[in-house]
Formats: sequence, C-alpha cells, structure tokens
Amino acid sequence: MRRITNDQAKRFALAAQGFNDGRPSGRIDRRHFRKVLDRVRLIQIDSVNYFSRAHFMPFFSRLGPYNRDRLDDWLWRSGEVFEYWGHEASLLPVDHHRLFRWQMEGDVHWKAMERLKEKAPDYIEEVYSQVVEGGPIQTADLEDTGKRPGRSMWNWNTGKLALEVLFMQGRVTTAERPRNFVRLYDIPERVLPRSALEAPTPEKDVAQSELLLEAVKAMGVATAEDIGDYYRIRMPATRPLVAKLAETGQIIEVEVEGWDKPGYLHPDAALPRKKRGTALLSPFDNLVWCRPRIERIWDFHYRIEIYVPEAKRVYGYYVLPFLLDGELVARVDLKSDRQMSTLRVKGAFAEPGVDRAHVGAALAEEVRTIANWLEMDEVAVDNNGDLSAELRKRV
Repeated sequence: MRRITNDQAKRFALAAQGFNDGRPSGRIDRRHFRKVLDRVRLIQIDSVNYFSRAHFMPFFSRLGPYNRDRLDDWLWRSGEVFEYWGHEASLLPVDHHRLFRWQMEGDVHWKAMERLKEKAPDYIEEVYSQVVEGGPIQTADLEDTGKRPGRSMWNWNTGKLALEVLFMQGRVTTAERPRNFVRLYDIPERVLPRSALEAPTPEKDVAQSELLLEAVKAMGVATAEDIGDYYRIRMPATRPLVAKLAETGQIIEVEVEGWDKPGYLHPDAALPRKKRGTALLSPFDNLVWCRPRIERIWDFHYRIEIYVPEAKRVYGYYVLPFLLDGELVARVDLKSDRQMSTLRVKGAFAEPGVDRAHVGAALAEEVRTIANWLEMDEVAVDNNGDLSAELRKRV
C-alpha cells in the first residue's frame, strides 16, 4: 500500500481545492468562477450575513477581490448552476442534477415535512399549482401561507414547508435569490436547461458512486467518512461504494502518516512540490467544513460558535480560519458593520508556535484586502486575543 506523509496530505488537499493555483492578477470573470466550481464541485450557502454571504467567500479565498454582482449573475441567471441539498444547501453544476434524483425521489428526511405530506397532500399540490401558474414566487406570494407550527423547522409556516417539500422532491427549484436572500421558487422547466433535465437518470448506487468519486477529486486525500460527508451520503451506503471504487482502481487506498484509518486518493491527484495558499476561509468553506479532517491534517481544532451562547464562546460568533502558505495559523472573528462602513475584528488568535509578527503582517494585508472588497472604509480591531495587538498595529 502506498504511504504518504502528513505534509503530502496537506499538499494534496490544497492543490485539489485550487489553492496551489494562486490568485489571478487580471480581471476576474465567469471563466474564473467556473474554474473554482470545477475544483470544489459545490458551494455551500447560508442565510447568515453577519460578515459576508457564505457563497461569496470560497470564491474570494481562491480568487481574491472580484465583483460580487457579477458572481451572482452567473450563479442565478446563467443556467450553469442550480441549488439543491448537496452538502447542506448548496450550489452545484447543473450537469449534477441527474446525480441527485435518487434523493429527490426519496423521503424528505425532516419530520415536519413528512407530517405535511401525510396530512395535507392536497395543500402541497395547491402550492405547486400556484408556482406553475405564477412562478417565480416567494412564500409570501402564496394565497394561503398557513400557520407557523411553533419553534420547529426555524418556525417556518405551512406554506414554506410545502415549498420545501416540493424543492426537496425536485418539483420546484430556486429561480433566484435577491439581495435579501429570500428564495424565489419556480418549476425546473423554466429555470434549468433542457439538457440537464433530459439527461438519463442513473441508478442510485451509480449516482452515489459518481458523487463519491467527485468528492475524492475535490478533497485530494480523505477517509471514507470524509468522502461521504462531502455530499452528505450516509456511511452505510458510502463504505461499500468506496471499497468498490478502490477495487476497480478508480481511487487508490493509501496509508497516511498519523491517520488511524485508510485514506483514499484519486489517481490524477496533483502533488505540488510545496504547500501554497494564503486566505481567510469562511466557516462554510469546502476545505474546512469537515472538522475532524482538518484536525487530523492540520491539528487545528475548529468549531463554529454561532449557536453557542455568547458567554460560552471561545473565539467568537463568526470565526474565520487564516491559511498562510498552506498552514492554518490563526483565526479571526469578523463582523461587517455596514452602517458605520467598518470591518470589525472582534477577536484575533494565533495558533501555538507561530511567528506572530509574520502572521500578523500577512493577516493585516488580507484583512485590508477583504475590507476593500466589501466596500468598508475602515478596519477596527478590538483588544481581544493574543494576535489582536499585532494586528491592530499593522492595520
């Protein structure tokens, strides 16, 4: 069995995610956006806008400053990308639509949706008819939005639940998300290209195998658990499919230094001569969303603390890891104070053993760059964290 070092694992992972390419120096356009999506295969989205919309950041981390309106125009209006449940709510290449039909044809997973399917199927069909007749629409446009069921499902009303059932089933899709990020629903026939909708539907295990192979390409090297997590394919299905991919030579089983489980590598995976990549990473970035994996590779313990009570937070509300020359060296809690046009660094923390002066200088440059990109006039650094004084001095 092939053996690789932990340093090689880092290089495989960074190259697979596009960090070895470096940021372009010229005008950034759709070609660059396509290249990022081709590397990472899906982009997680999230409604939290405390610092920046989650889907903007993976592109910034790999490309540097770009026009956000230009990206949104490509994502929502080009017909090349669609929204579905990939790794949570995600944006995916439209040619992957066929690979998620097994999920569209299955259970909707959430109990509130299943109850609605059982108790009010006629209401769901009425909602579908309204989308067919009047789409694109948002929940507020429904003739009867229904009652809110309490605290479950983010306190969604019945109309929202019905739309989400239809979305999960693939009968409606996202036409667009305006500035307020509210989803506008429409039928796929009016949003997605015919070529995507008419592509043959593979069997469930074939589709899942293709997705797992895509995950290995995007991750560089990973365990079976890591691979399944990329598209949220459950382990009882993932294990035998990964084993079959290895048996047929589509992926290579490897022994990785420090790992207690086998790793898997794509035969075409690139191994650069050195680690590269300097960027602030969103909590929802593909490189870091599998927390056990980044702890295994980078010895970087990371948890998002948005849902942790403030008094119990260790680092802050919206904390971004800082990647410097291929190493995770720090983390910063960032907030965009749009009213004051100020990017606020609520906390800055160095990892043990790093050169704080070097990290502080590089982080200051990245923070200034991201503030300009977000059209913030000022950067303010709070006195919180062992890197804050160094960062404040430099910004």
